[in-house]
Amino acid sequence: MSRAVMRAGHRSRPGYSRTVTPAQSFPEPTDTSAIRIIGRFEAGRGIPDAMRSDVRMLGGLLGQVLREAGGDDLFADVERLRLATIQAYDEETSDAFERAAAIAESFTIERADEVARAFTCYFHLVNLAEEHQRVRVLRERAGQPGREDAADTVATAYARLKSEVGDDEARRRLQGLRFHPVFTAHPTEARRRAVSSSIRRLSELLTQHDAASESGAEQHRARRRMLEEIETLWRTAPLRAQKPSPTDEVRTVMSVFDETLFTTVPHVYRRIDDALRGDDSGASEPVVPAFVRVGSWVGGDRDGNPFVTASVTREASQIASDHVLRGLERALERIGRTLTLDAEGTPPSDGVNALWDRFAATEPGLADELAARSPGEPHRRVVLALAHRVGATRRGDDERYGAPEELLADLRAVQASLADAGARRHAFGGVQHLIWQVETYGFHLTELEVRQHSQVHAKALAELSGDEPVSAQTEEVLEVFRAIADIQRDRGLRAAGRYVVSFTQAASDLANVYTLARHALGDDAPVLDVVPLFETFADLQAAPAILAKAVTFPEVRERMAATGNRLEVMLGYSDSSKDVGPVAANLALYEAQEKIALWAKESGIELTLFHGRGGALGRGGGPANSAILAQPPHSVDGRFKLTEQGEVIFARYGEPAIAMRHIDQVAAATLLASSPTVEQRTSDAARRFADIAEVMDRSSRERFFSLVKADGFAPWFATVTPMEEIGLLALGSRPARRGLSVESLEDLRAIPWVFAWTQARINLAGWFGLGTALAAVGDEQRLAEAYREWPLLHTMIDNVAMSLAKTDERIAREYLALGDRDDLAQLVLDELALTREWVIRLTGGVGLLENKPILQRAVQLRTPYVDALSLLQLRALRALRDPAEAAGSGSDEEQRRLLLLSVSGVAAGLQNTG
Repeated sequence: MSRAVMRAGHRSRPGYSRTVTPAQSFPEPTDTSAIRIIGRFEAGRGIPDAMRSDVRMLGGLLGQVLREAGGDDLFADVERLRLATIQAYDEETSDAFERAAAIAESFTIERADEVARAFTCYFHLVNLAEEHQRVRVLRERAGQPGREDAADTVATAYARLKSEVGDDEARRRLQGLRFHPVFTAHPTEARRRAVSSSIRRLSELLTQHDAASESGAEQHRARRRMLEEIETLWRTAPLRAQKPSPTDEVRTVMSVFDETLFTTVPHVYRRIDDALRGDDSGASEPVVPAFVRVGSWVGGDRDGNPFVTASVTREASQIASDHVLRGLERALERIGRTLTLDAEGTPPSDGVNALWDRFAATEPGLADELAARSPGEPHRRVVLALAHRVGATRRGDDERYGAPEELLADLRAVQASLADAGARRHAFGGVQHLIWQVETYGFHLTELEVRQHSQVHAKALAELSGDEPVSAQTEEVLEVFRAIADIQRDRGLRAAGRYVVSFTQAASDLANVYTLARHALGDDAPVLDVVPLFETFADLQAAPAILAKAVTFPEVRERMAATGNRLEVMLGYSDSSKDVGPVAANLALYEAQEKIALWAKESGIELTLFHGRGGALGRGGGPANSAILAQPPHSVDGRFKLTEQGEVIFARYGEPAIAMRHIDQVAAATLLASSPTVEQRTSDAARRFADIAEVMDRSSRERFFSLVKADGFAPWFATVTPMEEIGLLALGSRPARRGLSVESLEDLRAIPWVFAWTQARINLAGWFGLGTALAAVGDEQRLAEAYREWPLLHTMIDNVAMSLAKTDERIAREYLALGDRDDLAQLVLDELALTREWVIRLTGGVGLLENKPILQRAVQLRTPYVDALSLLQLRALRALRDPAEAAGSGSDEEQRRLLLLSVSGVAAGLQNTG
């Protein structure tokens, strides 16, 4: 694209020349001017004092590490670029931006590499400080209930629901509540696991620093150890040397359970029970059920990933089981050791005595040892005996449990005995936590789900019906069913059984799975819940008819009869958005859910919609609780299931306080979504604004198609974004595309489609077409009314505002200049300006996110630093696209390394991959 076109039409920031001037020709900022620049930048961001202090302290420690590791020259170069990008962001002048760009261009390739690493480390530290501030605020609120904003908690949702439907119905709905996140491996985080571990240790040190007295020895010790940890962060290679295997991905996800979820989820239940029942909580049977179930595709999702084999699926299940059994064993030992209640004051029941007698008969030596350690403490020794049996289950010994239901029965016997003996706080305190953990996780931890493409099944059946020997791929397809059967035999039906069929386009795609299972095992085929996944615009529209036919199949009818007429249907957000654009995809998803929910209600089916949402807005990401409340009537009904991907897993579940808050928020929205007032509001708004939806759907699709269906779009997209290079990052085991090259949009998976636009600071996948759609409606007053009263549009516009806030038009123009299609580049820029204009008009104020100041602060704090990494990425891209423009020395391999370092850093800065 011509540089002249790139300079034209800039709305939010002036254009500028891309003639690179040596950095030395610009005056270096003095110390005074540097302080003034940073001070003015921070003052305008509304950063809380405690967080500002954390950021400055961590940044200062990073500066010390840079000086010690790379000398004063490295520190000075990092500071030059940092101050220049802050000034460019603050002043919005072409000269200031040009100075920052020139500094980035002036570095040698080795120095650019070091500077990119320094900024990436800084982002990790800023992200840590922000997370720490969130935890600080949550803990302050928890300590002062009067200050807590409880508008989106389960307790408040329950109270509202009870006022609408009555106590009995509200309690019935609470008992049926279900939140079911499903962890997936694509994309895994851009940061390495070693980096994540280092950041977690820093988080603990920051907490210790907060707790220590000002300038005391403990605070000094915490700072010294933080300095050591930041040096570790700096010296740890930021890029993986090779792609993780599926088993590596399994172990990475397991760290979330070990460090957070296993112990946090029971605390969520307890906190809700406390809020609902006050002092009675913990002294009698809770009203809160174990409503969380955790699924996983890690080690089970083989769609497009040849590295996920049946043996990997078996190993994934084994690893998860080992983790939960170890967790249960430790928890039982911990609770058991506290039950030092003597038999005289707390006599055991006949059931507890029978438990002990059976254990002593099978393990007399260990029974004698436990009795000696716990004289006159029958409940203590019985719970410690249960811990031993769980250990035996993990090891596969003879005295193992056959199923988690057996352990639950034993725990309930202990609970009843304690309650009958008057030790109700113990019965419904620690023992209840154990019961909740077993109910939530069983002996499997995650409910492992298999996913495969419908075409793979069709090809396998064609081979099996022919006369030729079947291929290795078809043998592998059959072996998967044997793996599922083995897992069910060893760990129960919940451990595995859902089989998701990607690109379901006909009811026969579901029938094929049952046929293949019979080919594999005959009458011994595993119990399967086959889940259709509707992904494209056309498939979403055809979904109700496909489902109506599918439920007539004998296998489906038999399974529904066994499960209380339950049926699960998955909706794909990623491919539908790439198919027709984000606006039309959102509207199509709403319509599909509405029709499926109505069909299920009329058919007496208990429907669970499974939302295949990614972390990025272009893949259905965004705040889950607001999205839930915007769903059509009867499409939630107290059950919410969604995929949690990549960095989102660690952002939402990696820290206990944040995980508790997130689960509480989502569960509250899930409970409230089926209240009469919410359902009425949603359905009324959908009818009132149906004409607006129709105009937006048609006009946004036309606009989207004018871009993505233009001749030469796919290779142009690959040129103006680092799409090809992203495939070199060792992010995950799954290949980034379906073929060897990208000749059309269909060749590309949704994740790199979103990731590439994000890296180019355009975020096109999250907003393109909305400006045209709103302009086509034209009636600003009616659109403002729809924004206020139509939850679907409100959520869509708020999410787009967040997406737009992470764009940078000056940087975007530089990426678009890498291509040779002025028409396509101008189309993108025009739509960007139009969308920004309309979003600001509807949300109010003069800028983006003014109605969400905390989110605005987070974006504004990062943007100038992300700009620095984008400038380094651009110089590497230019060198790779056109070696004649290569800046400084450096081979292609060195330029690619710089580019990948910057990709990792931008992902950390924007907190988003795909």
